[in-house]
Amino acid sequence: MVINCLWVAGSFKGKGYSGDLLNQCIVDSKSKNKIGLCILSSAKKKPFLSDPKFLMHKGFSVCDEADNGIQLWYLPFDGHAVKPKFKECAKHPHIEKSGYVLYYTNQCPFNAKYVPVLEKTAKENDIPFHAIHIIRKEDAQNIPSPITTYALFHDGKYLTNEELNDKKFLKLVQG
Repeated sequence: MVINCLWVAGSFKGKGYSGDLLNQCIVDSKSKNKIGLCILSSAKKKPFLSDPKFLMHKGFSVCDEADNGIQLWYLPFDGHAVKPKFKECAKHPHIEKSGYVLYYTNQCPFNAKYVPVLEKTAKENDIPFHAIHIIRKEDAQNIPSPITTYALFHDGKYLTNEELNDKKFLKLVQG
């Protein structure tokens, strides 16, 4: 089972909700006869990714890492479970397109707000920008990033998984 997003708003942090959510994911996964859980993180805490210290504390370990530092963590329920791994396209995030290219899904409700903001900001500022909305599972499994929720590239190079508002996007563009 894959946990796409395990996130608790700042005002609710420190109250044990992350642990409660994770425990419920474990119970749910086991009830569905899954052999373990996977989740994305990184060696250092990054925005919108689970905290690696929290995952380690809960028994997860790293089983693969992409070139951009995104790590695949897993918690096996069975000692014989094969370690999951990234597909090659995700392990080596790079595209052959110029300008800014954003791959995104509806997995995060904030994308409905921020993707149109980026499209509008790019258009108003003559910034080459193309948003690719991933809808099908097969497309998500083959995008050039381990993060399907939101992956921004510039001139082929992976930049970030952090959702950007207009100000952050312009700051990124202006370097």
